[in-house]
Amino acid sequence: MMLDQPPVPRFVPYVTSLCLLCFAAYRSDWPVAAAVLATSTVMALIGASWRRRLLREQARASEQQRLAALRAEQLTHEVATLSAVLEGMAEGVWLTDAEGRIVRHNQALKELLYAGQDLNGQRPLEVVRRAELHEAVTKACQERVPSQLELTLEGLRPRILSVRVTPLGKDVPGSAAVFHDLTDLRRLESVRRDFVANVSHELRTPLTAIRGYAETLSDGVEDAAQAQKMVHIIRRQSERLSALVEDLLEISRLESNELRLLSEPVPVSDALRRVTEAVRPKAEAKRIHLALALPDGMEIQGDEQALEQVLLNLLDNAVKYTPEGGRVELAGRALGETCEITVKDNGVGIEAKHLPRLFERFYRVDKGRSRDMGGTGLGLSIVKHVVQAMKGEVRVLSEPGQGSTFTVVLPSARDFGQTG
Repeated sequence: MMLDQPPVPRFVPYVTSLCLLCFAAYRSDWPVAAAVLATSTVMALIGASWRRRLLREQARASEQQRLAALRAEQLTHEVATLSAVLEGMAEGVWLTDAEGRIVRHNQALKELLYAGQDLNGQRPLEVVRRAELHEAVTKACQERVPSQLELTLEGLRPRILSVRVTPLGKDVPGSAAVFHDLTDLRRLESVRRDFVANVSHELRTPLTAIRGYAETLSDGVEDAAQAQKMVHIIRRQSERLSALVEDLLEISRLESNELRLLSEPVPVSDALRRVTEAVRPKAEAKRIHLALALPDGMEIQGDEQALEQVLLNLLDNAVKYTPEGGRVELAGRALGETCEITVKDNGVGIEAKHLPRLFERFYRVDKGRSRDMGGTGLGLSIVKHVVQAMKGEVRVLSEPGQGSTFTVVLPSARDFGQTG
């Protein structure tokens, strides 16, 4: 029976049977009437059965359509969820088909690989020109074997990536690769190794001198002047050791945010005068002229002791590296929302190649000279951390033989009071 044909109206068989029955009764042909009645009854039963079957088929088709729509909705939701998960991941991810071509990836991968175009349809070797990654994807697709790689990508912005390549599943062809950016982690590990090496070296130098001269003194020294000289060296090295430990503790407090700085109006002129008086004996010993040029009433929003620590470090360095008879200038100016404080000298200056690393821990332009002058190599790093803790910045301009200019930019107290 063709279910898609239009059904015959229900009343048609009954009307036909009724007409035949009346005709037979009119002719008094009772056998024919009985036959017509039986036939109409059978037809009624067949029609009812057909209608029940039709209703069942319609109900089954409607249920199938409902299930299909529900399944399509579930699949749409699953795809949307997968897309949201992929796009929400900080790691880069790509999926490949059985032939190793990329069929899906997230935005994080494009940013990680600095890819400006869509990666779908490309092979791994076309995206990352490393044979080991291509081989790992091939092995995952064909042999169902996972791989773990660490790749170093060269270029304008070198990167170190950890890549995990795995097959998609037992019944799903293809592979998946997850990319982790290890660049910052490896850089921090390198910084930590350098820090440990530098601290060990900086501690070893004064400790070796102290131990050597102490052993000599314990063996006995007949020349009193020579013994006094050794004692002076031991004291100077112990002071250097103490300064190094104090600077290390200060760096540790700053980097761990344990140091709580105040936020209050600080008169810059008062802080500069106190710092100048502290450094003046060293300057006078080298006949260095200290010049102050500050506007009246200039105030920064910050911590008074922290500001003095910053200025003392910068001014002390300026006096150290300025030759006898030189000049060191301290100036300041208000720029609305900020205040600038500059420490300028006409000393030996710094080559441009050293400037980007000048505020790193233990970085020295002239290592031997810095140690001879009693420096720990941490002063400028402390300056940078303290200034940043007061929501400011520090800059440097320098040329060999022309001196250096350090500029500290801090929030203005007046602007802070108006906006706060």
